[in-house]
Amino acid sequence: MNTQKFYVTTPIYYVNDKPHIGHAYTTILADVLTRFHRGNGEEAFFLTGLDEHGQKVQQAAEKRGLSPLDHCNDLAPRFLQLWEKLEIQYDDFIRTTQSRHIKVVQTILQKVYDAGDIYMDEYEGWYSVSEERFITETEKDSGEFRDIKNLKERNWFFKMSKYQQQLIDYINDHPEFIQPQHRRNEILGFLRQPLGDLCISRPKSRLNWGIEIPFDKDYVTYVWFDALINYISAIGYSGDENKFQQWWPASVQLIGKDILTTHCVYWTTMLFSLKLPLPKTIFAHGWWLTGETKMSKSLGNIVNPLDLIDEYGVDPVRYYLMREMVLGQDASFTIESFIKRYNSDLANDFGNLLNRVSGLIGKYFDGCIPEVKELTPEDCEVKKVASALKEKVANLVNDFHVNEAIEEVLILVRQVNKYLELQAPWKTVKEDLERTGTILYVTAEALRVSAVHLFPVIPSRSGKVLAVLGAQGTNVSWGGLKPGTKLQAHEALFPRIEIEKT
Repeated sequence: MNTQKFYVTTPIYYVNDKPHIGHAYTTILADVLTRFHRGNGEEAFFLTGLDEHGQKVQQAAEKRGLSPLDHCNDLAPRFLQLWEKLEIQYDDFIRTTQSRHIKVVQTILQKVYDAGDIYMDEYEGWYSVSEERFITETEKDSGEFRDIKNLKERNWFFKMSKYQQQLIDYINDHPEFIQPQHRRNEILGFLRQPLGDLCISRPKSRLNWGIEIPFDKDYVTYVWFDALINYISAIGYSGDENKFQQWWPASVQLIGKDILTTHCVYWTTMLFSLKLPLPKTIFAHGWWLTGETKMSKSLGNIVNPLDLIDEYGVDPVRYYLMREMVLGQDASFTIESFIKRYNSDLANDFGNLLNRVSGLIGKYFDGCIPEVKELTPEDCEVKKVASALKEKVANLVNDFHVNEAIEEVLILVRQVNKYLELQAPWKTVKEDLERTGTILYVTAEALRVSAVHLFPVIPSRSGKVLAVLGAQGTNVSWGGLKPGTKLQAHEALFPRIEIEKT
């Protein structure tokens, strides 16, 4: 990842969808990465938004007796409300119905057309209404596409095939471009077959809810050619050159594995035509499953993150989603695994450490951070592990091993709980108050370092820990706690979830 600036994008979500755990996961991940890079002193920009054009939007609006724009304006707040509830700190929220986006799409269409990369042709093939695209015979027979019909019409096409070899060479020369590796291999496998050209329009006679093609008023832009451009329209392409140069190319574009081809093939060839650099990394994460089945509206097994937040709080939900999924693989959600992870990591380990150390400091040092004196080998070992975390966590996050980075912090937390047990300050206080003070300083300081590291994942509860310790605004370097600081009173950070036994 770029060490000077960090630009991360999520896919723009389909406005008709009800926000679910899949949307929440990608957006929280982008937020965690952004907070991490900002915490490292980097400039960061985080973009998310909504895809609001296309046939399904038009049809849904008609059913409700609304104009498509009124329909979109009515639905968009659902996402904004969820992001606020999840403590998502995005820098921009783009909607494809905004004039700033429409203007850039039309500028790009004209530019690509003028370059000779767009042409008119007649096409006949199988069209999936649900996916809003033409599909191959193989895709038709796979059974994975619904609402299929045979369609014959004249349309505008983008010369995607022209850039096939250039894309293959680029992928081979840039191993970090498509991650994880098995997705890179998947795209290279896809590119072994001749690449067709991309239909980028729909006749207004069939669909009028879209961005008008600037060189043909009888057509609107195909939804993907419109939607993908948001990644550059939001940062000033063709309008604010300084801003665009500052942020493009993106450091990482996060996507679900189901939109791999559209991003790694459609989007990249469009950028080649525009003679723009490609994003440094496109990272495709897996799906959230219930059992072994992907969450989907048709199966009725979608978990609503709002329900989880209302019951357990936002930070436990953020923590679980980030800790449980190995980036690039699928993960299974069960309420049992959520409660188990919450109780073991957050209640028993992290929250309990705060309770113990604040209670002991309150009891023996009038609630003030004690002075630290000479360190024993056991103290030095805690300091050593805590100090090594900065590089370990940075390397893991930069390699998209967020779950492992979290686990490294929890290893320190567990080690400190064990250290406290073995050093037994409740015993040493009877004979050596100075030594007791050092033990509790080392414990509290390791807790502070852990809280700073976990802040991108659980900002609210980590913030509470730092407030209790009087250490807001401190960094991960050892020694941030100031002796004499009065601890703030607090409630249990993560009360245990008790499971009723039947």
